[in-house]
Amino acid sequence: MLKIIKHINLVLFITFFFFTTLTCKKSSPVNPDENNKIIFTFEDASCTEAWFNLKINDLQFPVRVDLYKDNFLNKSLNVFGSTDTTFYIEDLLPKKKYEVYVKVKSNNGEELTSERINFETMDTTSHNFSWQSWEFGTIGSSTLYDVAIIDENDIWAVGEINIADTSINGYTTYNAVHWDGTKWELKRIYTYSKCSSIDYAPLRSIYAFASNKIVVTSGGGMWWFDGNRWIAECSINPLLTGAINKLWGSSSEDLYAVGNNGNIAHWDGRKWTKIESGTDLHIYDIWGDYNEKTGKTEILAIAAELDVNRGSKVLRIEGNSVTEEYNNGLSWDVGGIWFKSGRRYYIAGAGIHQKHYLSDSVWKRYSPGVVTNYVGYGIKGSDINNVFAVGSFLEIVHYNGFSWHNYLNEIFSTVGALSRIAIVENLIVAVG
Repeated sequence: MLKIIKHINLVLFITFFFFTTLTCKKSSPVNPDENNKIIFTFEDASCTEAWFNLKINDLQFPVRVDLYKDNFLNKSLNVFGSTDTTFYIEDLLPKKKYEVYVKVKSNNGEELTSERINFETMDTTSHNFSWQSWEFGTIGSSTLYDVAIIDENDIWAVGEINIADTSINGYTTYNAVHWDGTKWELKRIYTYSKCSSIDYAPLRSIYAFASNKIVVTSGGGMWWFDGNRWIAECSINPLLTGAINKLWGSSSEDLYAVGNNGNIAHWDGRKWTKIESGTDLHIYDIWGDYNEKTGKTEILAIAAELDVNRGSKVLRIEGNSVTEEYNNGLSWDVGGIWFKSGRRYYIAGAGIHQKHYLSDSVWKRYSPGVVTNYVGYGIKGSDINNVFAVGSFLEIVHYNGFSWHNYLNEIFSTVGALSRIAIVENLIVAVG
């Protein structure tokens, strides 16, 4: 249980363990005859949706497309000139087999029927979890700002933790904790260098590629861990003004840092390059995901200013350029992002917002009380059927591919807030 001590701010550290294995049952794409005038293929399926692609050859546009599911008309759309169209159907049931086909009618009256496709939707994950909690900090204010999981026996969290002792100050400040599979150990990562004027500065973010490739940041400094020691990397300092809030990368030679005042920088394994974001809003989170269809990694960041209404922005990063995406329907008070490219996009803050496609014109927001009751800034998933969001009063919600579940009444305390979360396989860690 959580021990609550009066007048002391505690750091809450909660881990969740799955009792079920994440599963994903989908049929393989159909390979039709490319000489056909219409080529209808299955792309992917979640628990409640399925995505398809339709290629149209030698037909007069516009064309009308009718999609039949289990011999009943499910969806109709008009195609005005694109020979390659991706679309989805929804309101399906988890782990269920379906049969679909399309009828295509061209502008000159020609009508064609595709081959039938059989597929199976994903299974859900379980809402049943057990969790453990740990407290760090015995005097003053203590906070963990970010967390990274390498495996179940190697977890790092960073922040600022004050422990009362008999030293001159009456306390010692730690800036990290490490889990070795058995216990948590307080860590003091030495930061005094040309990167920082503080001996053990509070650490704001962490990203881990392996046990010997870990990077952490303070207000504006950065340190790499090679498995034995922490090495200062100060070349990013002249490029950025303000705190580095979050890191994301596909490898240790492809790393992005985002932070206050619209700061974005990219590490290519040799040097840091500043990327102009076009905004002075604080950038709080960044996430990237490889899209198998396009063969590219999609990278998005979320910018706002917490507690001050200056609007919000969704930024797409491609190379060294940044473009703004649609933000219609998006709250101004947001700070977390996670997505599966081309499938589902989530932004957390004053509620949870979602889209199917990034090109959709409006972000849909769940009404207050439907999923979350309070503001939450941390959201991450391991797949489209396993998404967690965390926030104020230790609120934790989980989407299992079919439904959301709120654990607010199942947590031992509501004192404090959770702001960041990490997920690897069956392990979930939230900090605040």
